[in-house]
Amino acid sequence: MGTIGGHAVVVGGSMSGLVSAAVLSARFDRVTVIDRDTLPDDASDRRGVPQSGHAHALLISGRQVLDRVFPGLTDELIQGGAVPYDAGSDLLFHQMGALRARFSSGKLGISLTRAYLEHTVRQRVRALPNVTVRHQVSVIDLHGSPGRVCGVVLDGGEILRSDLVVDATGRSGDRTDTWLRRLECPAPDVTKLKVDVGYTTRVLRRAPGDRIGGDGGGLLYLMSAVPPHDKRAAAVFAVEGDRWMVTLGGWHRSHAPTDPEGFAEFAENLPDPHVAKLLASSEPLDGMRAHKFTYPQARRRHFERLRVLPTGYVALGDAICSFNPLYGQGMTVGAMEAVALGETLDEEGRASARMARAYYRKAAAAIATPWQMSTGSDFMYPETVGPRPPGTGLVNRYVRRLMLATHVSQESHLVLLDMQHLLARPSSIFRPGPAIRSLLAARHSPANPAD
Repeated sequence: MGTIGGHAVVVGGSMSGLVSAAVLSARFDRVTVIDRDTLPDDASDRRGVPQSGHAHALLISGRQVLDRVFPGLTDELIQGGAVPYDAGSDLLFHQMGALRARFSSGKLGISLTRAYLEHTVRQRVRALPNVTVRHQVSVIDLHGSPGRVCGVVLDGGEILRSDLVVDATGRSGDRTDTWLRRLECPAPDVTKLKVDVGYTTRVLRRAPGDRIGGDGGGLLYLMSAVPPHDKRAAAVFAVEGDRWMVTLGGWHRSHAPTDPEGFAEFAENLPDPHVAKLLASSEPLDGMRAHKFTYPQARRRHFERLRVLPTGYVALGDAICSFNPLYGQGMTVGAMEAVALGETLDEEGRASARMARAYYRKAAAAIATPWQMSTGSDFMYPETVGPRPPGTGLVNRYVRRLMLATHVSQESHLVLLDMQHLLARPSSIFRPGPAIRSLLAARHSPANPAD
């Protein structure tokens, strides 16, 4: 039996919603997950996740969180084909004009498709005895009274009553804002950054044992060109099913074409030849099919600033904050928020407005680091539009030097790796010892610009 209440409803069956359902299942008698999409019984991409067919990163901290919620998940995913890798030696990272120094970090990552990860987690959630997953059903409104949410209204008119509604609907915040206003609940302030990201993905056959760059090469490859003038990016991931997933694109209209010739030409013009060589030597799968995804803006909804919060309702995942997807932070942060929700329910003992306020403070703390990292990097491009945090220019100048240092310094690489995988706070890069050594090492980078 649950310790908090009788029934919780999760609106949205993607990663954030699934993890929150598992967390809530230990605290409520019943949990119902509602999704308007068709949820497949296999590891197929689905229409409700338009970016599913592209390279996805599960950060190391995200893998650790998922293992806490679903014990043994990492081993299960690897047994099913996910590719384990060492984040320091198996990932080739070309940034600021050169490759980072490689070293054995001892930090385990896994590379897999979004569809496979979501399918495996969904099967875990469906196996929970007090969780029901309903798909092809839409929520059209919240049910309740002024200041209180008591359930949801489904598209057929059915009212599903609950003690807590978790909004995991993704980037459809305008719709849920309308629902909240009908219950006399204010909508949160929103911070928006126009980043105009777009990318295209092709899937290639990978022979067992193949590595990017040949023997001794990598299992994953990331490239971001030198801002502000070059806005291109590339990702190559070894994934389950003996496949390479190749995603090319960038910021502010630097989008890769969808035709094979244009896609290959985009790769050939990158400042590093690894992707072009892989495309030339590997067989494409799925004929000439290519996925294209565009993302105009990053958005953060500041529930933590609201003076009045409804009882019986919280939001998480992209419904709170949708990051620039090029940084691969979304799934990890959504899982962190779900765990924070469980911890807050345990502390407060019930789904009250006070609980919601405490939860949003924890969620804001989980969001702060990745939001700072991604928006700071986005502002390396003058075309980015939105509120610029104070000191962004100074921080970016230092981060450029740190990136140059990673070309020759394992220590600098480890500091940046821990921060990017949300294993350390951004302040770690400013510790005096590592900072001084990084600034000195940057002088020796093969890509160090002339003073």
